[in-house]
Amino acid sequence: MPGWCGDVSGAWLDVPESAAGVPTDAERRCSFCGYEEQIAGPLIGGEAAFICEHCIASCNATLEADRQHRQERILAALPVPRSLRRYLDQYVVGQEQAKKVLSVAVYNHYKRLVAAARGESVELGKSNILLVGPSGTGKSHLAECLARCVEVPFVTVDATTLTASGYAGDDAEAVIGRLLAACDGDPERAARGIVYIDEIDKLAARDGIGGEPDLAGEGAQQGLLKLLEGRRLTVSSAGRQGSPVTVDTGQILFICGGAFEGLEALAAQRPGVGFTAAADEPAVPGAAAALQRFGLLPELVGRLPVVETLQPLATEHLIRILTEPRNALVRQYQVLFARDGCELEITADGLEAVAHRARARGTGARGLRAVLEEVLLEPMFAVPAAGGDVVRLTIDAAAVQGGQPGYEWRAAVRHAV
Repeated sequence: MPGWCGDVSGAWLDVPESAAGVPTDAERRCSFCGYEEQIAGPLIGGEAAFICEHCIASCNATLEADRQHRQERILAALPVPRSLRRYLDQYVVGQEQAKKVLSVAVYNHYKRLVAAARGESVELGKSNILLVGPSGTGKSHLAECLARCVEVPFVTVDATTLTASGYAGDDAEAVIGRLLAACDGDPERAARGIVYIDEIDKLAARDGIGGEPDLAGEGAQQGLLKLLEGRRLTVSSAGRQGSPVTVDTGQILFICGGAFEGLEALAAQRPGVGFTAAADEPAVPGAAAALQRFGLLPELVGRLPVVETLQPLATEHLIRILTEPRNALVRQYQVLFARDGCELEITADGLEAVAHRARARGTGARGLRAVLEEVLLEPMFAVPAAGGDVVRLTIDAAAVQGGQPGYEWRAAVRHAV
C-alpha cells in the first residue's frame, strides 16, 4: 500500500484568517443586513456571525410586536365571565356568589394584561382576591378550576411556610420559583399564572405572651407584600439550567384564602363598616377594618381589594357534591370498582348518611372522601379477591353506619366475602 504523500512542511498552517473562514477586521459585516462595520457601526459578534445595533433594535421591535399579539390572542381565547361561571358549575356545588365574583375578577385581570401589552394610556390596577370561609368550603378548589379553565400555570402555597426573608422557610422568591417550575422555567408564562395562598389567616399578627407584638407574623406578611405589590423578582430557574430569570409579579393573579375564625364578631363590633347593607342586616365578614383588627397589615389588606365570603356547606350541598360534579366522588369510586367487574350503587339514604357523617367531622367537603374510604374499605379489600364474581355492591344507610354492604353475586356463585 503506497504511503501518504501529503504536504508535511507545515505551510498550510500559515493560511490567513479570511481563507480559513474567519473574517478579518476589514471584512466584518452584519449577518442580518449585510452592511460592513464601517457603515453599520459597531458589531456584536459570536463565533461565526455578527449583528449591528440597528438590527438589534429591529429584532427587539419584532419580539415586542409578537408578545403583544400573543397577549391579544389570550384575550380572544379567554372565556367571558358567564362561560367561566358555567365551567365552575361543572366542578363546584353551591357558592354561587363566589363563582360569579371570581369569574368577573379573573376575566378583568387578563383584560388588564392585554391593555398593558398594547401600551394603552390608562393603566389598569390589579385586583387580587381574598376568599374567606371555613375549611372544606371549596376555596382552593375554585382557584384551581379557574386556572384550568383559562389554561394558565397554577401553584398552591401554604401561607404557614412563608417567613420573612433570611429565615427558615419559603420566601417570595421561593414562591415564584415554584410557579416557574410549573411552566418549565418560562418567565412569560409564569407572569400570566395564578398563585393560590392558603391559610393566610395564620399569618395574622396577634399580640403574643405579655402583650408583645407578633414579629414573626408581621415579618411573614411583609415578605408576602413583595409578591402582591408587583415587584420584579429575579430567581433561579431549573428549567433554564439554573440561570436567573426575572418575573414581573405585577402580572400574576394572587388568590388568598383563609378561615378567619372570629372575623364575624370583629366585623360586628362596628356594624356596616365598609358596607352598604342596611342596619338590620348582619355585618359581612371581610371588611377592611375587621381584617386589620384580625391581625392583617393595612398594606396587605389594601392589596386584596376583592373579598368574598364562602358559606358553610349544608347537608344538601354535600349530597350534591357526591354525585353532581364531573369528577364527583361516587363516580370516582364507581370507576375503581368497575375495574374489578363490580358495579357500585349508593342509595339515596346512603348518600344522606355519608353527608351527615362528613358534616359531623367539621371539615366540609373534605370529610366526604374520608367517610367513603372508611365505608368502602372492606369491599375494596374483598371484591378484587372474588375474581369478578361480585357484580354489584350496594351501600345503604345501614352500611354507612357500620352494617354489612349488599353483595350481588354472579349466578350460581356462593363465595363467602
